This record gives sequence, structure tokens and C-alpha cells, in this order.
Amino acid sequence: MNNLTIPHYQYVRYGWDESKANALSDDQVALLLYRSNLLGSDLRLTNYAGGNTSCKTSEADPLTGQAVEVMWVKGSGGDLGTLKKSGLAALYLDRLHHLKRIYRGLAHEDEMVALFNHCVYDLDSKAPSIDTPLHAFLPYAHIDHLHPDSIIALAAASDGQQIVAELFGGKLAWVPWQRPGFDLGLQMERAVEENPGITGIVLGSHGLFTWGDTAYESYVNTLDTIEKASHFLHENYGKRRPVFGGVRLEAALPAQRLEQANALIPVLRGLCSGQQRMIGHFTDDERVLEFIDSADLPRLAPLGTSCPDHFLRTKIRPLVLNLDREADLSDVESVKQRLLPQFEAYRADYAGYYARCKHPNSPALRDPNPVVLLYPGVGMFSFAKDKQTARVSSEFYTNAINVMKGAEAVSTYQGLPEQEAFNIEYWLLEEAKLQRMPKEKALSRKIALVTGGSGGIGKAIARKLAEEGACVVLADLDEASLQAAKGEFDQSFGKDICAIAPLDVTREDAIEKAFKVGNLAFGGVDIVVNCAGISISKSLTDTTERDYDALMDILAKGQFFVSQKGVAVLRKQGLGGDLVNIVSKNALVSGPNNAAYGAAKAAQLHMSRLMAAELGPDKIRVNVVNPDAVIRGSKIWESGWAEGRARAYGVKVEDLPAYYAKRTVLNEEILAEDIANAVFVFVGGLLHKSTGNVLNVDGGVPASFVR
Repeated sequence: MNNLTIPHYQYVRYGWDESKANALSDDQVALLLYRSNLLGSDLRLTNYAGGNTSCKTSEADPLTGQAVEVMWVKGSGGDLGTLKKSGLAALYLDRLHHLKRIYRGLAHEDEMVALFNHCVYDLDSKAPSIDTPLHAFLPYAHIDHLHPDSIIALAAASDGQQIVAELFGGKLAWVPWQRPGFDLGLQMERAVEENPGITGIVLGSHGLFTWGDTAYESYVNTLDTIEKASHFLHENYGKRRPVFGGVRLEAALPAQRLEQANALIPVLRGLCSGQQRMIGHFTDDERVLEFIDSADLPRLAPLGTSCPDHFLRTKIRPLVLNLDREADLSDVESVKQRLLPQFEAYRADYAGYYARCKHPNSPALRDPNPVVLLYPGVGMFSFAKDKQTARVSSEFYTNAINVMKGAEAVSTYQGLPEQEAFNIEYWLLEEAKLQRMPKEKALSRKIALVTGGSGGIGKAIARKLAEEGACVVLADLDEASLQAAKGEFDQSFGKDICAIAPLDVTREDAIEKAFKVGNLAFGGVDIVVNCAGISISKSLTDTTERDYDALMDILAKGQFFVSQKGVAVLRKQGLGGDLVNIVSKNALVSGPNNAAYGAAKAAQLHMSRLMAAELGPDKIRVNVVNPDAVIRGSKIWESGWAEGRARAYGVKVEDLPAYYAKRTVLNEEILAEDIANAVFVFVGGLLHKSTGNVLNVDGGVPASFVR
């Protein structure tokens, strides 16, 4: 494989590196992974976690030592773009073929999946997927199965079979829609036998199979095929008729779209969370706007998606919101009353779909709320159990839009028949996969905004909440430390867990922008942690008006306005929530050189009690954590506070940790992680009927005992 002629592509990305591939040439499995990662990294070729690839090799049987043919194929779950060897299933090829002898027909499809386990060669294999026979029964060394939008557009066209035959000159066979499984593998095997010389197979409404004798030949064949289909579609956009029937309304300007989305998404989140809390995502991608602002939206949206991968993530169809793009969204109750009938109609329609299509052994009706919501003139919202799933659902519906656009350019789009869609969505094998999912964490489906979030205590709190499953918004004045913290969180939790917002808590406009970040990133907020603060330790006579105002503005007023803006979002959602205020032992203890700081902390403490009394009817809990002397990692000690407290107590700065520990009942130093654990105690679910409480985390200072 030397001196390759590099093909030129316009619609797909060629990424093959000859030197890297040559270094792997003695390891076909490594080449399979290399090819898979290249294909999976280009979302024009396949969607996230969609498709699978395989290769067949000769291996030594571990018992006999004899050469046996083994198929290595992407196992159940996982993503091609990040696929590793641990994500492959390795199976004896001859045993897979032997299964044909005991196959009892379509009515017994599902029983074959368990039998794949009797064909496993590598005991460390990933569980084989339902697509295993589709690869096993094709007589090629290297096979790619992808879901490219351009091919699915042809596969979902009313006369797609004829178009594919003419476009590819008979080089691609057509197999009509059928749910993936053993019988589909047999049909594909027959298609190859009956069409010698073909280079691939189009599965109706589903996707593409391509192959080659080598990893490189399979890769290029795949790209060539998708490029040809993409070029054909692009040449035809707008020729038969305007794209999507032409523009029905003009999209709002970008800034207005974001303002409308910010105002609406917490309301939508509340409505979508009727059965279980959801995390949101918003996009105003130009491809989405072209579709939702088109004349064909009312006709195409109800048809639903065609590819099983699409509607498994998006439900069979979206909810198109009946709202003007410039609607006044400031009257929350009025907006809710306008939207509620639309949601009720959607839920009823989904329940009707279930009732019409269910089988005697179908799983119970799932959450009938929409996953994808289209707001003409503004954009698309999606809601799911976590941010990644919500984002991917949005990407999948964008794929579906691309499919509809392509199919309508050359023919007429047709969605998957309702019964077939139901048979996929409520497939017992899919239900079993859902039941095997790990148990959700205590704060899964929750969103937290933490002020002072890039500092020692604030960052420790945010990290604890993220570890327990929450999405977090880090809000802080220090933008450099915010960026650094964002990098840390992305490394630890992935890129769908953390957002950052520059925040000066003394400015109402900055607070509103911070919550806007949380709204547009995740859909709203459930937990607000007021941790931003400063510390000034001076005697009464040395404290200046500027010192006093800074303490009151940042601590008391900052807590007030952050809570006020947070409660506005919580009320829009109607799901209750938590305010946790990080105050101080000094709110209760009278100490030296501390009049202004202690007064501000006392204001925070009593304000918390007042808010708890007021917000109970909204199911919003307000609680306080009182730390004392968190020295290690805390920014508070960078401002001269340590020196001031050392002078007040007549000790050296370096002796402060020991001094603070010795004056406690437990003789313990207090760490940022201790404060984070206390916050989790309040918001983790076990104290959901507790509000107005104070939890001291000070090692036990008798003077601060609440009484």
C-alpha cells in the first residue's frame, strides 16, 4: 500500500494516512480500528454511536491451535469515532454460519441474539450486536455499515430503489426495509449472490453497506459511494421545486433567537419533565432554520424520521410549537397556558400511537413527552436524561432534516411506517438494553450553578455535584481561572457536563447572563450555590466605607440578586429546587477584627431563613452551610485575610491551620471537600423535606452551635 493516489472529495473527508496505515499493516484488527475511527469522526458519514464495521482474520484456535476464521465487528453500543479493541466482538465465523441450521424464521428472530454468545472467540469481547449476521454472511474481508444522510435520503425516497439503480449503474443492490436481525443478514447474502460484482447494498430507509478486500479498499469504496450520492443531491437541490417548498417565514435575528430561546427553554423543560426531570439543548443551526421556517414543515414534520437510529433518539416525530417568533414570553403563566394544550395533544397522540401498535408482550408506555421541539423562526430544543443524549438527539434530528431535504430534492420523502417504527422503539431487545443501563446517580438530570465556581471551595462544590451526576455552570469573576477549571472538568467528566459564565455578583445584568448560559447550555437550573465572596479582616476603626460596601455588596447583595434571578428560572420550570448559601461560622460567632465581615455573613444567614419561609410554596428549599477556616486551596486567603486573622489571634500565618484545628471539638482542619460534601447532603435527595437549616462544617466550634 505504497504511493497511494489520494482521491479528491467535496462532500466527505479523506483522512487516510499512508504512513500510519503501513505501520499497522501486519495487524488487520488495528487497521479496522483505524478505519473505524476515521469514518466515525466525520458526522456526514454516520451519526454518533451509529453504524458498525468489521474485518475477518485467520487466528489460532486457543484449544486446538488450528487456524480458524474470526470476524471482528463493533459490538453493541459504542461509537465508531472512539472505538477501541475492547469495543469489538470477535466471533468464530463458521459457528455464525452454523446458526442458519437452527434459525426458525422471522417470528423467532430475537432468540438468535443469545446464540451469538456461543460463537464468541475472544472471551474479552464486547457483547455482539444485532447487526452481527449482516457482516458475517457477506463474503468480504472488510465491511462498513454506515448511516450517511445522503444515502438515507435516497433510501427514504418514494422511488429510491429506481434512483439508486440508475445513479450507481447497478453497482449497489437494494434490500427493502426490514428490522435488523438474522433474516436481514440472509437477505443481504442473497443480494450478493444474485448481483455479482456489486460494491455495496442500500437498505431501504436505513443505511449503507460497502466493502473491500483490504481496509483501505473498503474505506475508499465507502467514501466514493457517499460522495457520489452527496454530489447527486446537491446538484438537484432547488431544481424540481424550492428547497422544502420555499421560505414560509423569515428567522428572527441571531440575538433575538437566543433571547427567545433563553426565555422559553426553562418553561419547556418544566413541561417536558412531567414524568422525570430532563436536561435540555438548543440549536439554531442554519440547517434547522431552513427546515422549520419552510412551507413544507407542516407536511414533513408529522411524517417522522426514517432511519431507526434517528427515531430511537428523537421519538417518531417532533412537537412543532405554535408560537410566534416574536411572542412576548415575559408572562410565564400565560406562556404555560398557551403551551400546555400543545403538550397534552402531543402526549395523547403518542399514547394513541402506542395503543394502535403495541403487541401483547410490548414494554409499558414510555414517557409520552416530546424529545424534539421545533420553534419556527427561532430554533430547535431537545430534552433527554443528560446533556450528551439531548445534544445527540438534536444532531440526529438534524440528520433527519438532511434526509428529508435530500429525498424531497429528487423524489418524495416517506417516513418509516408507524408499525415498523413502533417495532423498533419498543423492541424487546432495546428494552433489555435500557434495563441494563447503569443506575443513575443522585444528581443525574439536575443542573447546578455555583458562584465563585472556579475558586477553591466553589470548584470543590461544583466537582462534587458533577461527580454525583449534575451538569454544572461555573460562574466567577476570574475568567482565566474559569477557563482553567473548564479544562479540568472537561478532562474529568467530558465536554457535556460543564459550562462557564463570567460573573460579577454585584451586577444584575451579569447575573442574568450567567443564568442565560445555564439555560442555553442545559435548559435551566435546579441548584443554586451562592459561594462567591471576599474576606476583609480589620478592626472597627480600620474598616473603611469601601471595605464595608464591598463586603455587603458581594456577600449580602450578591446572594440576594443571584437568588432572585435563580428563583425566577426555578419558577419557570415549576420543578422546585435548592438554594444553598455558603455563609460562615462568623455569622454566629463574635470574633475580633470582624465587624463588617461578620455583619455581612449574618445578613446572608438571616436572609436565607427569610427566603426559606417565602419559597416553601414553590418547593424551593433554602439551606446554609457554615464553614470555618478553609485554608488549603481557598482564594479567600490570597487577599490578606490570613494575615489579618493571624494578627487577630496572635499567631503566625503558617500556624493558622493548626490553630483553627485545635480550637475545635474534633481537632480537625476543614477542607474545601468538606464543604462540598455538606452541600451534597442538602441537595442529594435524602433531605428533600428540609429547608431553613444551618449545617456547620467547622470541626465543632461550641460558640457557633445553632440554638
